[in-house]
Amino acid sequence: MNYRKLGNKNLDVSTICLGTMTWGEQNTQEEGFEQMDYALDQGVNFWDTAELYSVPPKEETYGHTEIIIGNWFKKSNKRDKVILATKIAGPMRTYLRGGGNNYGIVKMTQAVNDSLKRLQTDYIDLYQLHWPERNTNMFGRLGYEHKDTDDWNKFEDVLENLQKLVDAGKIREIGLSNETPWGVSKFLEISKEKKLPRMLSVQNPYNLLNRTYEVGLAEISIRDQIGLLAYSPLASGYLSGKYRNNQMPKNSRIERDGDFWTRYDKPNTNIAVDAYYEIAKKHNLDLAQMSLKFCEIQPFVTSVIIGATSMEQLKTDIESVNINLTEEIIKEINEIQITYPNPCP
Repeated sequence: MNYRKLGNKNLDVSTICLGTMTWGEQNTQEEGFEQMDYALDQGVNFWDTAELYSVPPKEETYGHTEIIIGNWFKKSNKRDKVILATKIAGPMRTYLRGGGNNYGIVKMTQAVNDSLKRLQTDYIDLYQLHWPERNTNMFGRLGYEHKDTDDWNKFEDVLENLQKLVDAGKIREIGLSNETPWGVSKFLEISKEKKLPRMLSVQNPYNLLNRTYEVGLAEISIRDQIGLLAYSPLASGYLSGKYRNNQMPKNSRIERDGDFWTRYDKPNTNIAVDAYYEIAKKHNLDLAQMSLKFCEIQPFVTSVIIGATSMEQLKTDIESVNINLTEEIIKEINEIQITYPNPCP
């Protein structure tokens, strides 16, 4: 396994992060246990979850993934072997603390306490804001329309709330998710000015079908030491090749919940995937491993979050750290990006 520092801290996290959002929906607790056992044995010490999981989010499965992880901690007694990241949801449905914004101190404290209880732990290593409270583009939305509203907790207030939770020993470090360059820069600026906790990571999408992170956020990640935790590195499974030639594997994410997973269902998706598949085939590589390795080697990436629903997928994904992408392969990948630029932003 490979390791990198988390932000500007002397904390080594594996460059493969174990994603967990299918546990409690597509995967049973027993299957989640098996994944955690195997991942840890392979040196994967960094795990990511969220209070909202499992996904697709539903009231009846809210918090189930954290519960599964907590049950594993209790059974295995290996909490100290894992760097655990979870997230507090942004503005949300009424079933979550009455709906609305969640980053005020009362709701945030409740969210942390509830996560700690489900996870059966005294602390969270990395606590992330799942998405912005303010009106901004996220989850692939285009056509930004600015609205000046005061119905979101200001950055300074959010950081002060997080400081209280750090001081209480409930969380250790903090991070962002689905954030914009402006948002990342403002959080860093205010934390420095006010001597408040510093964001260490940004969890945003990054894959061969969506390299928009490179446009503005990559420079911030490198210069300000706030690395990317790349989610959806296989573009909801499209970059594994399993949906090629109009295939629809039974119980796959798209087959089960296609109306929810629409981000990568775009006109040029299959064309681009076929082109990347041909590169992998030419160089005798597995498409999924090539796609994951491309993300891992980027200088702005701290860790790549994998999400597997079978042990076969998990083993393939973790093994990606051991393959090599030559300059020729990277050149060919970049040529496809030029021809079909970011088909799924």
